[in-house]
Amino acid sequence: MPGPEDRYSAEEWAARVDLAATYRLADLFGMSYLIYNHITLRLPGSEERFLINRFGMHYAQVTASSLLTVDLEGNVLDGPREFLNTAGYIIHSSVHGARPDARCVMHTHTTYGAAFSALDTPLLPLTQDGMEFHNRIGYHDFEGLAVDVDERERLVTDLGRHNALILRNHGLLTTGKNCSDAFSRMVNLERSCQAQILAMSTGAPLRMPSEAAVEKTAQLLTRERPQTGVQADKWGALLGLLDARDPSFRN
Repeated sequence: MPGPEDRYSAEEWAARVDLAATYRLADLFGMSYLIYNHITLRLPGSEERFLINRFGMHYAQVTASSLLTVDLEGNVLDGPREFLNTAGYIIHSSVHGARPDARCVMHTHTTYGAAFSALDTPLLPLTQDGMEFHNRIGYHDFEGLAVDVDERERLVTDLGRHNALILRNHGLLTTGKNCSDAFSRMVNLERSCQAQILAMSTGAPLRMPSEAAVEKTAQLLTRERPQTGVQADKWGALLGLLDARDPSFRN
């Protein structure tokens, strides 16, 4: 009997599996929040269409076949129209429309990310991992719930050419050339926010590394690498972790 994957090309089905896995991993890593937030992935071979979760499903319920296909104008091309969330569409369509390189876009309301977004301070390069974002992160002021199409232009202006954005009084956003990139960057950004909050909470002076050391590290952490060896195996290891726990994301 034909399965749901038979409705799609091999490339689109692989993209659907990767995105569904990203939702499950976000939940596993403690980055889900009830039925809210979104992770999107541009469809292979298309600049105008992307995949997004059905609003109302928990991240732990998302499967490859449950994802909606949406265009940049908010038209649902595959799936029920009533399950498209306006705020998710506004935020993600703005980034996909302005940044062809941002194939995957991830937005969270994590505890430390939301807490940090309410602080009137920049993200500091306090840890080696956090140096990835040194002079490589944007900040977007809160404008209310993201339901105004006009906000899209300001959001992408504040993101600029960066792959990470702190939405003030709101949460975090990362982009990547694939699901692995965007997810890894979000894990790192959340941990960097957590590290800074914990370090600041001690009241002790913060020890800052030299600018030269920070910039050198940032360049090494953000340079393009061929997806071979450990870099290529990282996503496979995460998918293997999901498969051992619950492979239903592939359905």
